[in-house]
Amino acid sequence: MSVQRALHPFFLLALAAILAACSRKAAAPADDAIIVFNAGSLARPLRAALDSFTAGTGIRVEQENAGSVETARKLTELHRIPDLVGSADYQVFPKYLMPGQTSWYARFARNRMVLMYTPTSKLASTIDSTNWYRILETKGVQTGRADPALDPNGYRSLIVMRLAEQYYNQPGLASRLVANSSAHIVRPKEVDLMGLLQAGEIDYAWSYESVAQAAKLPYVTLPRAIDLSDPARAADYAHATVRIPGNSMKDSVEIKGEPILYGFTVPRNAPHKTLGEKFAAFLVSDAGKRIMAREHLDPLPAPIFVGDSIPRILTEPRSTTSH
Repeated sequence: MSVQRALHPFFLLALAAILAACSRKAAAPADDAIIVFNAGSLARPLRAALDSFTAGTGIRVEQENAGSVETARKLTELHRIPDLVGSADYQVFPKYLMPGQTSWYARFARNRMVLMYTPTSKLASTIDSTNWYRILETKGVQTGRADPALDPNGYRSLIVMRLAEQYYNQPGLASRLVANSSAHIVRPKEVDLMGLLQAGEIDYAWSYESVAQAAKLPYVTLPRAIDLSDPARAADYAHATVRIPGNSMKDSVEIKGEPILYGFTVPRNAPHKTLGEKFAAFLVSDAGKRIMAREHLDPLPAPIFVGDSIPRILTEPRSTTSH
């Protein structure tokens, strides 16, 4: 199964760079700001954390939400550097941003893949965790997904379909599920599917459990053997792979199925690096974990750091809410 793209993401990024250059020169933001680039599914949790972190300080928050791969390319292609990058897939850091943009990253939260829908979705009254793939194969049922070239949810959707093909012993299932959804309902990031779903333009959307819970929409939970939530099944998840564009138009990156783990880093050239590091420390503090949980994201008991030159503020014992 090939990944289909109407417009190559590098073309879109190049166009964005030209438009940005025409409108203004890049300038360092004011010292009283913190700039965060993050995955769409991290938009609400990180905004809640940012609001708490900056409360009463006068620090201005600049937050940009995009698919995690698209976010990484803002740094590598557009040369726009934030104070913190939050990704729905920690693999974005070693595959796209290391060693050029950062030397380390932290895994800090987990999630699971689900199928989100509304009470008016076709066959909503009959779909469940055992028959979902038959419902999605039904003629006239439309299922939205994110662009795998831009968003981990997009390639994870394809991985789940391939795992389901093996799990249910249904040869060709993944291809049929993709073929039964029109290309016009592939969006840059999974949260962009919400409007289509609520407007009735699609019946189901591949999403994360945290997004469905925050939106208060019904969703189908999938077997743990395919929902990418179980660390004990990492070897089984790895049997499914997809390829997405790499750092050049001639390059591609293989993505293996694995348990969903979110990550963050502070770029080495962050304009407000100290502030970015303090916010990163706040995210993994007890207060930060409580905010993540309140926003339906499952924080890890302790962050997992990978790489070198990890800021000391992140590795020191920490349970306070101070910043």
